[in-house]
Formats: sequence, C-alpha cells, structure tokens
Amino acid sequence: MSASERDLGSSRSLLSGLLALLLVAAAASLRSLATAPALVSWYGGLEKPAFSPPIAVFRPVWAALYLLMAFAFWRVLSLSPRVPGRRLAIVLFLAQLALNAFWSFLFLDAHSPLMGLIDIVPQWLLIVATIAAWVGFASLHNFEVWRLN
Repeated sequence: MSASERDLGSSRSLLSGLLALLLVAAAASLRSLATAPALVSWYGGLEKPAFSPPIAVFRPVWAALYLLMAFAFWRVLSLSPRVPGRRLAIVLFLAQLALNAFWSFLFLDAHSPLMGLIDIVPQWLLIVATIAAWVGFASLHNFEVWRLN
C-alpha cells in the first residue's frame, strides 16, 4: 500500500468516525429530549417488574450502548465501498437507530408503553437482519480466505 493510499484510508477512517459519532449522538440527543422530562415524573410512578433496573442506571448504560453503536457504525463506514453488504449494513443500522430514538417519543413522551412495544418489534427485526448481514459477510470473507489459501 502506498503512502497516498494509507493517507486516504486514514482520512476516510477519521471522517467515518466523525460521521458515526455525529449520527449516533444526534439520535441520543433526540432520545434524551423525550426521556429527560418523563423518566422520573411519569416512568418513575409506573408499576414495574422486579427485574427493572433503578432509574439511575439508565443514563450510564445508554451512554455506553450509544458509544458502542457509534464504534460499530464507524467500523462499517470505514470499510471500502466495494465490500459486499456494506451498504445494506449501513441502511439496517440507520433504520434501527431511528426506531431506537423514536421509541422514547412513543413510550416516554406519549406515555404509551403499547406504542413503545410496537416500535420494538421492527427494531428487533432490523437488529436480527444486521446480525445476519454481518454473519453473512464474515462467512463470505472466511470462505474466500480459505479458498484463496
């Protein structure tokens, strides 16, 4: 790999990282608009199952999850556009991220656990599709490495 190819790759990686962080931070910020006002006042007063975590746990856990999502998204964005399944992985991730942010508006802002539950179903389907796309890519990659060696 030439120096110019390395520079291009590192520039693409930096831009990909910034884009991933920006999009995930935007989703997290939108989510917090609906979450912050309702978490203690409305959600705090609901009956919850015994396994429900304390409200104080939500913020650090979601912060960690969003950082991990940004990292995963950066990894996909950093791939060459010629990598099979890259575009599909990006579309699936962005759709899941949008539904994830929208959930807070349905469940917390609209005070509708039912609508939140309805939103979670397509989230699950998109997450499963994202996993299938990743495992499909990993399988294809593994096969080609085996075939070529």
